[in-house]
Amino acid sequence: MATRLVQINMKARDDSALGGFWAQALGWEVSSEGPGVTNLEPEGFVYPDPVAVCIDLVVSQEAKTVKNRVHVDLATTSAAHQAQVVARLKDLGATPADVGQGDVPWTVMADPEGNEFCVLDPRPLYRDTGPIAAVVVDCADPRAMARFWSEATDWTMHEVTDQIARLRSAKGIGPYLEFVRTPDVKSGWNRVHLDVRPYPGDDPEAEAARLRSLGATPIDLGQDVPWRVLADPEGNEFCLLTPS
Repeated sequence: MATRLVQINMKARDDSALGGFWAQALGWEVSSEGPGVTNLEPEGFVYPDPVAVCIDLVVSQEAKTVKNRVHVDLATTSAAHQAQVVARLKDLGATPADVGQGDVPWTVMADPEGNEFCVLDPRPLYRDTGPIAAVVVDCADPRAMARFWSEATDWTMHEVTDQIARLRSAKGIGPYLEFVRTPDVKSGWNRVHLDVRPYPGDDPEAEAARLRSLGATPIDLGQDVPWRVLADPEGNEFCLLTPS
């Protein structure tokens, strides 16, 4: 048994407006499964497919008060392309952001609601990922997090050190999932989190039990919903969706 990393869930004060920003940033299509939810995926995409990790924006009036522990890194193909992407994102409403990065070759920005993201310098590693090079998670122990998530999903490890760990779909396509060591301590709910989904025919209850055996903990939101909310070993919330 295993799950698939299928999407990023991002809270938004205005899901439609923020969804419009990210759709233009990524060149993706916009749809909506219901009020207060905006769904983004590549043109012609057949969900789910590891060629992309989609984005769901869900309306929430809770204010953003701390740096997000989950963000995306955008890929570029050259220094000129990186500069072009940064300029275009500024025109769309993004702003430069300082998260203590110092003098680095990538550009740290924030979307119109303050969610941090990076426009990377060109790197061969990300030449075939699509517009999102990596989904990045701040953590205290990259090795332990990579171990949990590689066992929780069907993604495989590509690099593991004390400072960073990289996973990617077993099919070798799409973005990477990266865990980067940071001294920051998690405080409050993550406004951006991961959603995973069992394979068709798998038992969600059995999969939830398997995830708990790996170190996940259940979270009770007091809501009657078809998905299950859990937290990974470092307390990052994620949702186990129904099979599809």
